[in-house]
Amino acid sequence: MDIQSILKAKVKEAVKSIFDIELPSVEFQPTRKDFEGDITVVVFPMLRHIKGNPEQIGKQIGTFLEEQVKEVSGFNVIKGFLNLIIDDAFYLHFFDSIYETENYGYAVNGDTDAIMVEYSSPNTNKPLHLGHIRNNLLGYSVAEILKASGKKVYKTQIINDRGIHICKSMLAWQRFGNGETPETTGLKGDQLVGKYYVAFDKAYKAEIGELTARGIEKDKAEKEAPILLEAQEMLRKWEAGDDAVVDLWTTMNGWVYSGFEETYKNLGVDFDKLYYESDTYLLGKDVVEDGLRKGVFYKKDDGSVWIDLTDEGLDEKIVLRSDGTAVYMTQDIGTAIQRVKDYPDINGMVYTVGNEQDYHFKVLFLILKKLGFSWAKNLYHLSYGMVDLPSGKMKSREGTVVDADELMEDMTQTAAQLSEELGKLEGYSDAEKQDLYRIIGLGALKYYILKVDPKKRILFDPQESVDFQGNTGPFIQYTYARIQSILRKADSNQGITPSAHLNDFVGQAVEELHPKEKELIKLIQLFPEVIDLAAENYSPALIANYVYYLVKEFNSFYQQVSILGEADENKKILRVRLSKKVGEVIQSAFQLLGIQVPDRM
Repeated sequence: MDIQSILKAKVKEAVKSIFDIELPSVEFQPTRKDFEGDITVVVFPMLRHIKGNPEQIGKQIGTFLEEQVKEVSGFNVIKGFLNLIIDDAFYLHFFDSIYETENYGYAVNGDTDAIMVEYSSPNTNKPLHLGHIRNNLLGYSVAEILKASGKKVYKTQIINDRGIHICKSMLAWQRFGNGETPETTGLKGDQLVGKYYVAFDKAYKAEIGELTARGIEKDKAEKEAPILLEAQEMLRKWEAGDDAVVDLWTTMNGWVYSGFEETYKNLGVDFDKLYYESDTYLLGKDVVEDGLRKGVFYKKDDGSVWIDLTDEGLDEKIVLRSDGTAVYMTQDIGTAIQRVKDYPDINGMVYTVGNEQDYHFKVLFLILKKLGFSWAKNLYHLSYGMVDLPSGKMKSREGTVVDADELMEDMTQTAAQLSEELGKLEGYSDAEKQDLYRIIGLGALKYYILKVDPKKRILFDPQESVDFQGNTGPFIQYTYARIQSILRKADSNQGITPSAHLNDFVGQAVEELHPKEKELIKLIQLFPEVIDLAAENYSPALIANYVYYLVKEFNSFYQQVSILGEADENKKILRVRLSKKVGEVIQSAFQLLGIQVPDRM
């Protein structure tokens, strides 16, 4: 049992014994660095139930705990804060109990209910860009964190493979492409198709310019530009199943899927199930009919179907047009229901979508609740802010986006440049160097994005993210590599293998922990709780900032405490093993963020 659980029960017992009061809850916090102690009981909330001076109440409870709880070796009270000193033996035995635990901190999958996490969900008219990177990293990491907390998880995306934007790329390729393909150009398929999306916009603007030069108003010119009318006609043909248009659509989408697959592989994300808008865009219409019968929706005089959410503080929302065609909301309703049909164990879903869609998801979740789906109460919109660069905002149509593939390559090159400047790569082959640069570069990118609360907007500075000092991915990776170096030296130079149990020497020479050792064990003890908290809040930032704090503490330990130079053999073995476990926790935490750690740097 962890120390907080032990103390919670004993504090309640103390309050019952001293004041004859049943205390409903106990609030803890870490003891501040400037006071002696390991864990602090906050007395102030108890004043709602106990009358008296908080400092005096704290002293009474502290005395009870010191007498009744073997793990408590002392205490002090500062105003309304009871700082408890936990006996070193507790931490030593805790460390011994978890030392050989594989994937320490990860819960065993105990849930029969599953949760589906949706992320990426790109359009097939352009490559993935920086915004998609944040989406993918968040969705993938949240899925991994949920799994580590004991949930069964399915990862999915819905690929937006239909609509006027797709036809724009298709038409531009027909007009300007001269039959070129990814094979003939050497371009990734998604990049080739994106090139023609930009070409369409350029031609469209030129035609608008020609029409306005002839005296036609700009609004009218934008609607009547011949290339746009032709794209709209292509969309109608696609919806009617025209063979030639469908064949071209299938070919060009195939190019894009191959390109996406390569990007996902390089980014290190994956999916269990893919959905395609071309398959789902008609879903939901039958649900609307059912909702009409139940009175959830109502029909207007023009035949359109709506839902009135004004009583919920929202507005009226259309779910079916007057001509009977679906809107995005209809499709999303149908897709959610289809997912539960496909995976009957789903009892919740997480949608990783930018914060510009906050209102859409409020409405979607409310509609699904009103339709009576029990799982609708477990829907969550993982809303996130935009990613900006120092150079400004991105625009897909104008070709000014930050391409995901190019950004990953740039990050690798930046890592290579900085690593070469540090000059610590003697003995590496060229292939090993390239692999290391990729691990450092991608680690820098992922950590920089994931350490920020998802709701906050990010200004991404590539150069700053690859710094080997401060709250960065490379700083943490470097500490992991340092630990591996310690373990190699311990094994080869001194024959210390950190594999045996601590029982061999607990209670012998290691009766008192160095404060830095104790601090590291306390932080290791927190890891399972941090995973649960990150899962509960859908926030990889909690994992990122926890591992940064752990690494800072390890580096402080490394600077102040001799490890391999320690004369006492038992203490030396403990410190080697403590280093090994810290390395494992770093690796596990980074695994939840989708980041690799190198054995050498």
